[in-house]
Amino acid sequence: MAASRSVAAFELAAAPESALRVERVEDAAAAEWDAYVSAHAEASAYHSYAWRAVIRKVFGHETHYLCVRDQDGLQGVLPLVRLKSALFGDFMVSLPYFNYGGLLATHARARAALLQSTADLARSLGVSHVELRHRSDQQSQWPARTDKVAMLLNLPAAGESIDKILPSKLRSQVKRPVREGAQCVFGSLDLLDEFYAVFAENMRDLGTPVYAKSFFRTILQTFPERTWIAIVRLHNAPVAAALLLDHRDTVEIPWASSLQRVNKLGVNMFLYWNVLQRAASRGCRVFDFGRSTLDGGTFRFKRQWGAQPLQLHWHYWLAAGGDLPRMNPDNPKYRLAVAAWRKLPLAAANWLGPHIVGKLP
Repeated sequence: MAASRSVAAFELAAAPESALRVERVEDAAAAEWDAYVSAHAEASAYHSYAWRAVIRKVFGHETHYLCVRDQDGLQGVLPLVRLKSALFGDFMVSLPYFNYGGLLATHARARAALLQSTADLARSLGVSHVELRHRSDQQSQWPARTDKVAMLLNLPAAGESIDKILPSKLRSQVKRPVREGAQCVFGSLDLLDEFYAVFAENMRDLGTPVYAKSFFRTILQTFPERTWIAIVRLHNAPVAAALLLDHRDTVEIPWASSLQRVNKLGVNMFLYWNVLQRAASRGCRVFDFGRSTLDGGTFRFKRQWGAQPLQLHWHYWLAAGGDLPRMNPDNPKYRLAVAAWRKLPLAAANWLGPHIVGKLP
């Protein structure tokens, strides 16, 4: 492996033949990393090594990709990204901007080795905390948040209509935008401008800083076979949009928006109906609506489609103990900032947003 030696290289107390070492992973070892990730049942789309280049290119963040190995090869991996700013502090996340991340390990000893080395690295860097976004408990001794869930929907077999699994009330909501003349189209980079126009306006209206368009362009260029865009047009103008990501037998919708001024027409419902139908027609078995806070507004929206919650476990290493961090718009300390952001002219929000959002996890 063409990687520099250990961040906190150490051997666990065990027989020599089963000794484990934790090491930094560099770009030359990307293929070995991806081979391990591809074979791991719990790997998310974001464990692919190429996301490291996306984060570096768009945000310029310091990254620490760790692996644990023995004489048989890799036994675990953990991607970490450091976010450091005067406004929000200094911390590491696996992974920021995305629904999932965290460590993958073959066995409990490998998991323990990665967690120990992560704590050692965090102390050496002086960060305030580390956040690992796991889809499972990981049997970690670190404290965890369990207020987040992923919302998953089992799709019908290819060739069957999505209407087969949807309640009649919801199907009727999809009919109105059809009567209004709404149409849904699919593409990739050719639809990026329309996607971003809708996404940026909706983020401003929600009071949330928007990513730069280059973030989405880089994702589409890096994963051309795994990403696609859906656009709903009304009278030839984009009114709802989504960027979707394929992973194994699952389609995930990490970014979706609709214009609030036309939401009463049901364009958002029409968007989701179309992407669900397309995912099923392509042979995908699961649709991942993304994460939600239990019983929150997005949770209820996704639940009406029949999506079922999957408990998420966000584990934390904390430098000085204390409460778990709450860096999200629901935190009362950000309420005034959210309200002020909603009043910004769209051009100002689109210019200022990328300078801020890259510092948020």
